[in-house]
Amino acid sequence: ALLPGYHIFEWKPPLKNVSTSSDVGIIDGLSGLNRSVDEYPVDAISKRFRYDAALVSSLKDMEEDILEGLKSKDLEEYLSGPFTVVIKESCDGMGDVSEKHGCGPAVPEKAVRFSFTIMTISVSNSNNGSVRIFEEAKPNSELCCKPVCLMLADESDHETLTAIL
Repeated sequence: ALLPGYHIFEWKPPLKNVSTSSDVGIIDGLSGLNRSVDEYPVDAISKRFRYDAALVSSLKDMEEDILEGLKSKDLEEYLSGPFTVVIKESCDGMGDVSEKHGCGPAVPEKAVRFSFTIMTISVSNSNNGSVRIFEEAKPNSELCCKPVCLMLADESDHETLTAIL
């Protein structure tokens, strides 16, 4: 899946200038229009997820890892945090899509992926300060990258990348 599992959430307190709706689906990278996966036009240049929705969904998907980390450090009383999450963002050129397309018509485009990786999660406690409860074992693996935006563009075309992101 492009986006981690979908989870309903609410920011408390609400974020300024950010929609309270977490049911955002896919955002057209240029027009900003929300669409469901089924309604999305095939010829779209990019598919972008709302950053906060992607981050929250990724963290909720990691709930078991977080609970296991708290248990292993004997910190179950800190289930509600506060947590410090360190993420690494990356933007990778994925090469010529037509070579990787597999079947169907050739797509004479290059693709770019903007993603993030959750590197570490720590919890603050009164005794030890900050205790690390999760650390990504393979931070450069594609398996831990959470895509935020997938686009048909050349990574050297900074103008298009800036407009989309």
